[in-house]
Amino acid sequence: MADRPVLPLLAGDFLRVSRHQLDTRRQRIEACLARLTNAQIWTRRHDVENAVGNLVLHLCGNIEQWIVGGVGGKAVTRDRDAEFDRRDAIPAAELAARLRAVVRAADAVLETLTPDDLAEPRSIQGYDVTVLHAVYHVVEHLAEHTGQIIWATKGLTGRHLGFYDYLDDAADSTGRMP
Repeated sequence: MADRPVLPLLAGDFLRVSRHQLDTRRQRIEACLARLTNAQIWTRRHDVENAVGNLVLHLCGNIEQWIVGGVGGKAVTRDRDAEFDRRDAIPAAELAARLRAVVRAADAVLETLTPDDLAEPRSIQGYDVTVLHAVYHVVEHLAEHTGQIIWATKGLTGRHLGFYDYLDDAADSTGRMP
């Protein structure tokens, strides 16, 4: 490693891990959607809570605005308030397809980035950030809401989701990315 510059290695690792985390969180949300009824997906115990369906719509809007548009340069129109205000049910399969499509589009943008691109400035949603900051924001934001969706799914179904069952077999977890 002494003959290889560290920053390009770190930048490459950051992008590889970010892409992996986007897809892992997408898979977990899809698994939750598959376990819930449409009524459960749109359930709110209180008006201040977001239904799972609203969180999925919000994540789609965020990923598209920040990565596809902000980093990738594609024109994006977003109505953030509508993501939370929606009360008409969208079926689980359609929500999953929307999430899958936007994560795929974001992955295509991330796949093209170079280490130098990560330092490029962007103005996204009124924030002046670097590309690295934008990617980090999306991965962190997706992880936060994925945790809420997992918590809601466990509460609504009373079932274990099994996302970490592989840890029971040390041989199966060797070399896996968390």
